Amino acid sequence: MKPTLEFARELDQQDGLREFRNEFMIPDVDGKSDVYFVGNSLGLLPKRTAQFVQKEIEHWGKYGVRGHFTGEHPWMAYHEFLTEPMAAIVGGRPSEVVTMNTLTVNLHLMMATFYRPGNTKRNKILIEKHAFPSDKNAVESQIRLHGNSPEECLIEIASDQGEMFSTSMVVEQIENHKNELALILLPGVQYYTGQVFEMQKITSAAHKHDIIVGFDLAHAAGNVEMSLHDWGVDFACWCSYKYLNSGPG
Repeated sequence: MKPTLEFARELDQQDGLREFRNEFMIPDVDGKSDVYFVGNSLGLLPKRTAQFVQKEIEHWGKYGVRGHFTGEHPWMAYHEFLTEPMAAIVGGRPSEVVTMNTLTVNLHLMMATFYRPGNTKRNKILIEKHAFPSDKNAVESQIRLHGNSPEECLIEIASDQGEMFSTSMVVEQIENHKNELALILLPGVQYYTGQVFEMQKITSAAHKHDIIVGFDLAHAAGNVEMSLHDWGVDFACWCSYKYLNSGPG
């Protein structure tokens, strides 16, 4: 069947998740409902968000500072309320996941923990060429923190299939640099092309040489199915305002 508008509408009718569209505020442009494709930048507003926010405002008004420890959802333990559902989204265990800070801050915290070049020859970090700018800046900052130069310690791999990265090429680059790599940081979903990286295969290839592997899942969380615990991924960070539809910032 040809990719016509009628065909697309037929697929919509067969989609078991189609009713969820009614759960979100869809912007109107010139009197027409948007076809919204920018969830990778900011997800749509869930209709129930306003009532949840209003409930917390009432909680604040009723309890004041006591709201940190009093009421149905005390603020002090909010990260605990979010742990299990967030772990399910990325395929981790609740003991491995916490909701906190911002994406780049968390990347810094993870690299401060896992990137330990010391005085060894294994002091380099591998990323994709044209990585998300804030990711590259964070990596360069961590390299400098250890007294090294990004010009010497940053390895940027280029795509080999147009704008796409073949897994075989990534694995080959890991093999080529196995004696000098301390850490690998790649996206789960590439922000520009939408390519889903084969995280399990990349992690396995790196672990053969005791190389730490982390992923930026900003465009993967809530978008693709993942099993981070089973894949043995060392660390991952993501944000909640894209495909998790949890507001700007």
